[in-house]
Amino acid sequence: MKGISYVDVGQGPVSLFVHGVGTSSHLWRNVIAELRDERRCIAVDLPLHGGSAPRDDLSIPALAEAVEELCEHLGLTGIDLVANDTGGAVAQIFAVRHRERLRTLTLTNCDVHTNTPPEAFKPTVELAAKGELAALTAILLDQPELLAQTALGEGYEHIEDPAAVVDAYLRPILSKPGGGQAFERLLTSIDAKDMIAIEPQLTVLTVPTLLVWGTGDPFFELSWARWLRDTIPGVKEIVEIEGGRLFFPEERAAELVPHLRRFWAQT
Repeated sequence: MKGISYVDVGQGPVSLFVHGVGTSSHLWRNVIAELRDERRCIAVDLPLHGGSAPRDDLSIPALAEAVEELCEHLGLTGIDLVANDTGGAVAQIFAVRHRERLRTLTLTNCDVHTNTPPEAFKPTVELAAKGELAALTAILLDQPELLAQTALGEGYEHIEDPAAVVDAYLRPILSKPGGGQAFERLLTSIDAKDMIAIEPQLTVLTVPTLLVWGTGDPFFELSWARWLRDTIPGVKEIVEIEGGRLFFPEERAAELVPHLRRFWAQT
């Protein structure tokens, strides 16, 4: 598919994984490694991320339509959709626009309603708005040990190999022509109005929904999982991952996968 890169492995029921800002399909590799023998696992690189090309419109609704393009291209229905971070916002918009494609929805720590972008991430967005973020991010390419001091680093409980994180996520973005400026444009396109606008549709979303939430996340507090539970009638339960941070699907995949299996089997 032109412009959109994705991982597609295994056979069986379709699980579609959506990542957040500044990462890629690579975020889901450990989850996919556990599921690929029993499911068809597809993980998209959102526009600009991973192997995907940038686009003019990088707003959350536009990213959701990029996911729909992939689904149309692959002819996907009966999808078990799993999403994280900004990808969770993308998934919420996708779910209310393309309900017919979904069998279930699982959201981990992600943007919700007015917490888009989250308060702790706003200084990073402000740097992007000033046009200063791209140059600062580029420093990490040569000094990955500084990663822990960034918003990306704060999403991890433990960063065992910062150079590997930088190479997997930031280098593919910054290596694209104009990638740094596109990244700044993407961050400044994250707008709570897009999430507030879909609240009425979320209140009638009956897709069976599981919430799996890390309790140690500085960006997305457990209260936002409760907001989703109280808003989306399809929510079945909230599972808490004690101490998990934003990127627990990468760090603690072995804890997430059993909940996915159980939820999918019950649905």
